[in-house]
Amino acid sequence: MNLKKQLHLAAFMRPVAIHTGSWRYPDAAADANFNFPLLRSLAQTLEAACFDAFFMADHLGVLNMPMEALRRSHTVTSFEPFTLLSALAASTQHIGLVATASTTYDEPYHVARRFASLDHISGGRAGWNIVTTSNPESALNFGLSEQPEHGSRYARAREFYDVVTGLWDSFEDDAFVRNKESGVYFDPTRMHVLNHKGPNFSVRGPLNIARPPQGRPVIVQAGGSDAGRQLAAETAEWVFAAVPNLDAGKAFYEDVKGRAVAAGRSRDDIKITPAAFVVVGDTLQEAVARRVKLDSLVHYESGIRSLCQMLDYDVSKYDPDGPLPPIPQTNANKTQRSQIMELAAEPGITIRDLAAKAGSHTGLSFVGTPAMIADDMQRWLVEGGSDGFIIMFSDVPHGVTDFAEKVVPELQRRGIFRTEYEGLTLREHLGFERPVNQFLL
Repeated sequence: MNLKKQLHLAAFMRPVAIHTGSWRYPDAAADANFNFPLLRSLAQTLEAACFDAFFMADHLGVLNMPMEALRRSHTVTSFEPFTLLSALAASTQHIGLVATASTTYDEPYHVARRFASLDHISGGRAGWNIVTTSNPESALNFGLSEQPEHGSRYARAREFYDVVTGLWDSFEDDAFVRNKESGVYFDPTRMHVLNHKGPNFSVRGPLNIARPPQGRPVIVQAGGSDAGRQLAAETAEWVFAAVPNLDAGKAFYEDVKGRAVAAGRSRDDIKITPAAFVVVGDTLQEAVARRVKLDSLVHYESGIRSLCQMLDYDVSKYDPDGPLPPIPQTNANKTQRSQIMELAAEPGITIRDLAAKAGSHTGLSFVGTPAMIADDMQRWLVEGGSDGFIIMFSDVPHGVTDFAEKVVPELQRRGIFRTEYEGLTLREHLGFERPVNQFLL
């Protein structure tokens, strides 16, 4: 076994490519987010490249933007994550399957059942991306007139996690004896009733499904705010970071790992992987031209609405070629808002510039040849900025195949990425032990 520190890679599918112009790129599959045969093929391509996981983000409503912008957005339709990943489980054998599930607009018992089922169906490859849902439009689909306040969303999420993980431990691993001669299907002494009563939830249990093969699906969390970092430090095993550069990555890495230690955990209990938008070219010039072409396909109507959404404030009424005006504090996603505000502080940046960025990608980007991208990723790994990356592809399918067939072999040649899977479960891919049932501690 190669004992050198290894990268961990996940493919971010939201619903397929994050860039607003990606579906318009020449040769891109415009229907990729709703094309199951293509998604199945992409998952198999990523598995052949030994990716840790296929990461499925989710929306609980059509994004909050006017129709002139919405009509240009490929996010308006996509598969429900559990349905899609359950189908992909039957077409793959090793790659992890991470689904987003909201703690704001769902109930712990529902989420516990779905992830336990996905873990059984996939043979132990499920991961739960815990989100608190910051889209105000989602609230309107769940009987609310506005989204809950930021702090209350995270308080609910913390308790939600406790309930779900408690429900997963309802049965001990050997509870189901299925003895045909005695007629005993399960041993009641190996069943545990949670009886949770807290500020947000009252859940008796037990869960009506056997303990997941992994003990519990891998817990994934993305949050850059103070509350988000604390939730990650206390609960997450895999942290999806949003940082713009290596210095910010190092600071985030040390902060979250330090919080984990303060919470009684080990630094090794968490893998931290920043999101990285990747554009691959056979030359630097080709990669840059590809990025420029992609950005040029973001219509201003789309970009300005993406910007308004990130800021949770309507700036469309201001001069597009003027600076961003003072923006009041809102209940928006704090990580995205902070990235935009940092860009806006640069000299000469206009609202039009910010709209173009908001419609493309405002965070970390690797644009270059396979060797250049591998250099950057290796630097982050060696210098303590990350344990790997959540890869956001430039377009589909070619952005996926370019990375899998050109960048991955370069990483493997350097000995910093696996050449084959050494285990069957997502926990094994990440180097995590199977957790002990909490009722047996």
